[in-house]
Amino acid sequence: MQSRNNSDGVDVLLGNPKKALLNMSIPLIISLLISSLYNLIDAAWVSGLGADALAGVGFFTPIFMILVGFGNGLGAGAAFAISKYIGENDKFKADNASIHSILINILISVIITILLLLLLVPILNAMGAGQTIGFATDYGNIIILGSIFIIMSNALYGIFRGEGDSTRPMYAMAASAILNMILDPVFIYTLGWGVKGAAIATLISSIFVILILIYWFYIKKDTYLKPILSNFNFKKDISFDIVKVGIPASIQLLNNAFFAAVFSALLAFVGSTDSVAVYSTGWRIVIIGTTPILAIGTALISVIAANFGAKNYKNIQIAHRYAMKISMIFAFAVAILTNVFAGDIASIFASSGTSVRIASELTSFLAWIVIYYPTMAVGVASTYVFQGLGRGITAMFQTIMRETGFTIAFAVLFALVLNWGVWGAWMGIVLGEIVSNNLTLIWADWIIKKLLTMK
Repeated sequence: MQSRNNSDGVDVLLGNPKKALLNMSIPLIISLLISSLYNLIDAAWVSGLGADALAGVGFFTPIFMILVGFGNGLGAGAAFAISKYIGENDKFKADNASIHSILINILISVIITILLLLLLVPILNAMGAGQTIGFATDYGNIIILGSIFIIMSNALYGIFRGEGDSTRPMYAMAASAILNMILDPVFIYTLGWGVKGAAIATLISSIFVILILIYWFYIKKDTYLKPILSNFNFKKDISFDIVKVGIPASIQLLNNAFFAAVFSALLAFVGSTDSVAVYSTGWRIVIIGTTPILAIGTALISVIAANFGAKNYKNIQIAHRYAMKISMIFAFAVAILTNVFAGDIASIFASSGTSVRIASELTSFLAWIVIYYPTMAVGVASTYVFQGLGRGITAMFQTIMRETGFTIAFAVLFALVLNWGVWGAWMGIVLGEIVSNNLTLIWADWIIKKLLTMK
């Protein structure tokens, strides 16, 4: 095996699982909060263009989630494969996996761009975009044309996480967010580009991230992994390890986009496009609130994969239970704060122009949706356990079970069958999440105990 260089992250990854989880989670929490924050700032600037513009961008949100989902999914696949090979003490294979990951991402990005350009308008029409479709296509076409940058930036983060480094991606994301915050008002209002300006600002920020990461990999060359072509030697088993987690992880996030599309259509049917604006804006706030939980789960993939490769199964159990504990603390704190300050938070996004009319409904959404946060703490950590063990299809099934299964079923039952309208749709999310998250916890705990028994 090759000797290890720049291996501080690797040493932490293979050490105390609690310390490893904390060391990776804290930068990830900051990174995802920054990302969520500038998504919210995007929404705040766009809301100044009116409720229709906000709803139009909201209708494109599920499609945007497809792009981010593939980037995050393939990044999860890279993190799993690389961390597992590091746990097996195979540096050469880890390097080879990193360049495999980049090439796989380029191929998939090209395919997705072509498909979405062809299908954008039919998808938006099926979702019921109606009078807002002009805003949705103005924003969406630009984002889709630059989708390779959005997918690649998220996937490159996975390579860093694979070697136990979540700090430098945090720096890159912070720089990108600051740039996006500066460009948004300039492009949207000063230059008068409207929603197109918001899309262009997002793409420029994504390109900036990639340039920073490329600098560390190929110019400064101080990373543990070396994703260079001279280290590339095509291997089916490496490709399979990446895609067996990456593709199901992408599909489960694609399922999230499908859920958002179906849910938006349901809201448009039982409510109006204003309800879609409430959902798309409110969900951005939900994402910020649940960011610590998602960050801890993301960090858990690398910690579990490394210990899985090293056959330290007891550390997997320790990491899983510790992840649930600290996630639960965040969940209760955020749920209480969001409920108490729901009106104040809503006023930020519904304080001017025609957006004012959604303020009351947005406040109600924020006050009720937080009920499921504590169960999300155990559900997310448990889902990511399966990704860390290389069981991507199982993790995908759990997500589909939660979103398309329980949540949509309860939402349709409450909103349509029981005729509770929009409020019933909100409660469908809450009950679906509570049921499915607890089922996922039981499943993950059983699998870990089974590993310990086998050893």
